[in-house]
Formats: sequence, structure tokens, C-alpha cells
Amino acid sequence: MSYSSATIVAIVDQINRSYFLPAIQRPYVWEPDQIVALFDSLLKGYPISSFLFWELQPENTRNWEIYKFFEHFRYGDVHNEQADADGRDVTLVLDGQQRLTSLLIGLRGSYTVKLKHKRWDNPAAWVQHRLYLDIFKDPGTEDQEDREDFGITYGLKFSARQPENSLTHCWFKVGQILDFRDEDEFDRFKDELLDDLPGEVTRQQERIARRNLERLYRTIWKDDVIAFYTEKNQSYDRVLDIFIRANDGGSKLSKSDLLLSMITSKWDGVNARDEIYSFVERLNNDLDRKNDLNKDFVMRSCLVISDLDHVYKVNNFTTDSLAVIQRKWPEIKHAVETTVRLINRFGIDRDTLTSMNALLPIAYYVSRLGQTRLDGSTPFEARNRESIRLWLLGALLNNVFGGNSDQTIGIARALVRDGMGHSSDFPFMELSEGLQKRRGRTVAFDSNNTDALLDTRYGQRTCFLGLSTIYDEHNWGSAIYHIDHIIPRSLGARKNLQRLELPEPRIEEILQCVDRIGNLQLLPGRENSEKSNMEFFDWIGTRDEGFLEHFS
Repeated sequence: MSYSSATIVAIVDQINRSYFLPAIQRPYVWEPDQIVALFDSLLKGYPISSFLFWELQPENTRNWEIYKFFEHFRYGDVHNEQADADGRDVTLVLDGQQRLTSLLIGLRGSYTVKLKHKRWDNPAAWVQHRLYLDIFKDPGTEDQEDREDFGITYGLKFSARQPENSLTHCWFKVGQILDFRDEDEFDRFKDELLDDLPGEVTRQQERIARRNLERLYRTIWKDDVIAFYTEKNQSYDRVLDIFIRANDGGSKLSKSDLLLSMITSKWDGVNARDEIYSFVERLNNDLDRKNDLNKDFVMRSCLVISDLDHVYKVNNFTTDSLAVIQRKWPEIKHAVETTVRLINRFGIDRDTLTSMNALLPIAYYVSRLGQTRLDGSTPFEARNRESIRLWLLGALLNNVFGGNSDQTIGIARALVRDGMGHSSDFPFMELSEGLQKRRGRTVAFDSNNTDALLDTRYGQRTCFLGLSTIYDEHNWGSAIYHIDHIIPRSLGARKNLQRLELPEPRIEEILQCVDRIGNLQLLPGRENSEKSNMEFFDWIGTRDEGFLEHFS
């Protein structure tokens, strides 16, 4: 394998002109401190690892969706802008996206960050920063602040505006170095800048400033610091294998990242990458509650709902199966969104959903129902909402999809399909009995698993799930509810118990029970605020007969 080398400016000049990203790449995730560390390494002359490119032949450019690098990045962005390949020489970056994007941001672009304590949807919360270099900072000396900053010794930082110069700091916008394609022009600029420094600046500071400017110019314009290998073979399988191996040492490559590339290249008239990214964002941010679902869950749902081999591996996304998924995509979206809306109505969201796989049998059931949304008031919809709620609570609390979930998912899908062969109701009993018999997975609660439920404690993710099993169907998703201590925690504190002159063993027993599920209840937020630290017998007397009957 033969590597080539080039200057930073030569590579940056080609970004978004001939260098682009394939759909297979993940979003940009670096933070400003990482960009500063990259430029610090470059100025020190440290290697920054090699890059891997794939040069597409002109006849193949139309077969691939290509995307631009972020130049002006806003923290949290996940959508790279799609690029048009017409008339371009296209080279795709298989390894090095984070570093190249960081170079582009530091030299030509900006990094927009959110101010602390301001809402995400407030435009005034977002401030655009650019990279600056303090040319008075001597990288050969380290102070305590440097050592705490991961060895950053050059005076680099992001700032919303040109930092103020003083007798100890002289700030230069790093991207300005790109203005000097001619070295003589750079020398003239450098001399003029140094000549204009205040008279109080020392000769030592001038020497440091000159050295820093020259080092920056040489790093960007002169030194071939970018080492890269260009793959020219047009075989997708070969390139996919290279990509997986090249990225194996970095952040874990999601199967969905690979599959998005495959789907995007196969679906006609649909940008699969944008479709799936947008759908995941909708599920997480645009429904009744906030969720934390991911692309892998959506891709697995595609296999399950399309009645394809449900095992989530690349080999199951063949050309034929991708055609089936594209045809069923509207149905898949409807089923998954309906399912997520339904569990949100139960009050289950990103904080309490402990297994995404537990949603798959529900989504499969919904897909076979057709356009029914289960959000009406008919006896059929009410009955099946409650069956689904009980199934989901049991599946989550009993960790039905723990361990090897592939087999459990396959059996659950078959049980739903068989159950709907003779009834359109959600097959709660068939699922419960079938998973118990064929997988040893218990959905219902009996003497074998009730103790674990009763051991649930305040603050655990399963606490809300366990409490909601004792209530009839309730629209928890549309209300602000609190998990309340029936006997207030303050009354069960050790110092209060000691005032009652209780023996130490009894105090320890009470302390162990205060946060357990038996002393917890779900209350609307307003009622919980009103209850506060009220004694139990005083508070219970304010409840109506219906409340008391419910728990009798």
C-alpha cells in the first residue's frame, strides 16, 4: 500500500470541491477542545495519523449519495448537506472525516456553541466562534494551566470575537494564514504586523511572535503533513471492508451507518439517509415526550415489520430485501411512530424505556392492523391499549429481551402473527405463554419474580414502570407526574427516628424501606407539591372515596 503526502492547504482546498463524504460516514462529533488539540499537535510537528480516500470513476459517481463537510458547524448538527456530483471529480473520505472537518472549521469556518443556561430553541443562545492563536505565547514554556489542559502549549482558543490584545497577548485569527499564497506577501505582512507592535513589547516577545507566525505558515503551506492512501478499486464490497477495518480502532461503527450507505445507493427516488435521520429525530423530539431511539432500532424494525429475516446483520439487507423495505417504508414509519406515541401516552419515554426491542412485537402488531392508531375510545382500542401496556410493563420489568434478543424477537413476531390469525386483538396471552414455554422468559408476575419488583427503589429507571402496574390505564404521558414518598423521606430520616427513641435495629429497618416501591406512589405534580411533607394520616384524610377504594 503506497501512501502520498500533501500540505494542509492543498487538501483543504479540495474539501467540498472534490473531497466529499459517503453516506456511510457518521456525523461530526468533535468539540472545540479537540480541534484546538489537533492544531496544537500540528504546530508541534506531531503526526496526526493517515487518511484514507476512495477515488470514484466518473461512471460511478451517480451511484452514490455524497455529502459536504461541515464548514460552519453548529453543536449538535447531524445532517451534512447533500452535494451534487455533476461535473465533479469525486473522492470520498473513508477515514479522516473528524480531522478534515476540524481543519476546515479551524481555517475557513466556525464552530457555533450554545451559551449555558439558555434554552436550545432560543436563537440568542447560539454564538459563532472562530479559532485564534496568541502569537506572544511561548510554546516552550508550560504553566500550571497548560498542564491541566492536556499539554496544549500553543496559545490557541475559540472565541466569538477577536480577543483583545495587550502587552501580554497578541491574537491572530488562524484562518487568516490562508490569505498568503505567496511567501513574499506573507513576509511583508509579518514584518508590518511586528513593526506595528507597541513600543513596550520586548525583543523576546517579538522573537516568539515571529517564530509562531512562521511555524503556522510552514505547517499550513509548506510541510507535507497529510499522509493519505487513495483506493481506486471500484468494488463496493472491497471498499466497505476497507472502511470497516480502517474505522475499527475509532468510535464503534454502527451497523446502521453501513446500512444507510447500502440503502441510499439502492432506493430509487428516496434519500434513505435523510429519511431515516429525519424519522429518528421526529421520534425523539417531535412526539408527546422526549425519546432516545436510534437508527439501529429503526433498521431492525424494517426487518421485523417487513417479515424478513429479523437477525440484524448486514447480510440480511440484500438487494431484494431492500426493495421490500422501500415498498413498505410508509407502513414501517406508521407502525413505529404509532407504537412510540402509544408508549409515550403510558408515560414511558427516554428515561424509562429500558429495552427498545420490547417495542418490536407492538410495532409488528400495529403494522398488521393497518391504519388503526389505537388512540380512540372504541372498546376495541381501549381493550388493546391496556393489553399492550401490560405486555410492555411486564417485558421491561422482567427483562424479557435481555441476553440473546434475536431469538426472542423472532419467537415474539411469530407468536403475534399466529395470534392474529384468529383474532385482531393484541395476543397478550399467546406472547406471555409462548415466551415462557419456548424461551423461559416470564412476562406476568408471580411468586418467582414479585420480590424483585418489590425491591425496586426510588431513582431506578424501572421505578415508574413498577408503580404504573398498580394503576388502571392512565394517560401519564400528557400529565406532569411525580414519584412521591407516601411517608415523606424527611420523616423517615435517621435524626427524626432517633427523636422517637426507636431501637437501632428498628431504625435500620425503616431506613431500608423508605425508598422502596412500597412507600412510593405516582401523584400529579400539583398534588405532590401540595402534599409536601404532610403526615400520612393527615394527607390520606384529604383523599376522596374513589382514591381509597382504588388501593383497598
